[in-house]
Amino acid sequence: MTYDVMGRGALDYFPCRYGTSRLLFRGPKQRLEMPYIAFIGGTETYGRFIERPFATLVQDDIGTTCVNLGCMNAGIDVFAQDPFVPGAAAAARVTVVQVMGAHNMSNRFYAVHPRRNDRFVAPSDLLKTIFREIDFSEFHFNKHLLTVLHRTSPERFDMVRRELQSAWVARMRLLMGQMRGKTILLWFAPIAPPDGGLQGPAISDEPVFITRAMIQQVAPYVSEVVEVVHPRQPSGEGTQGMIFSPLEAHAAAALPGVQAHEEVAAALARAINAML
Repeated sequence: MTYDVMGRGALDYFPCRYGTSRLLFRGPKQRLEMPYIAFIGGTETYGRFIERPFATLVQDDIGTTCVNLGCMNAGIDVFAQDPFVPGAAAAARVTVVQVMGAHNMSNRFYAVHPRRNDRFVAPSDLLKTIFREIDFSEFHFNKHLLTVLHRTSPERFDMVRRELQSAWVARMRLLMGQMRGKTILLWFAPIAPPDGGLQGPAISDEPVFITRAMIQQVAPYVSEVVEVVHPRQPSGEGTQGMIFSPLEAHAAAALPGVQAHEEVAAALARAINAML
């Protein structure tokens, strides 16, 4: 995976594997001995460009082993289908699950790569029927696909969006239902969850298509919902303390910085301490 390749100015993520999983997780590798706290999520949980991501900061605060099971560009599928993660999360005393976008998972309209969930694999016959004018061979990433579908026909695209949102709620309920310990659903994004039913944020906003109404549908399946909003800082200011090469500056600016990780760590530590 290209983001784990070291180069001048790059950060060493100490990538590691656990158990039978084929995924590379953020290291250093932890010993999975009870009790421990598990963290599941995407790029933000992984802590790209962050030397001490929020899972590490929480461990320092509460003094309990915290296992970072975040994966770059992950959707729900990468964890639900992994042979190791569901069991590890179920055995954790507390599991923190980051709210991930609804676009990076297989659904009735298209399939995604089982480990790199941001990668588009193939359209379903249903999608090809609805968008007959589209040549799907040109797409490699889900966001590119969705952007073109929306530009082609906002009305037909609405069917796709609603399917993704419905599938997200169902899959999140199933994932959270597998946990035996306490669970925290974490909203960690530049904006608060949008209201207004299931309309959802734009394709460019993370987490894609997730609304407050959807989170409320999942909330009964978790112990607590923690919401941390980190507005994007003016150019350059938000990347202070982050570690990246000159070629990665644009990508770093789009992700939460050191201060945002400190804020979410403090919020999670308070919630976890109250549960232990």
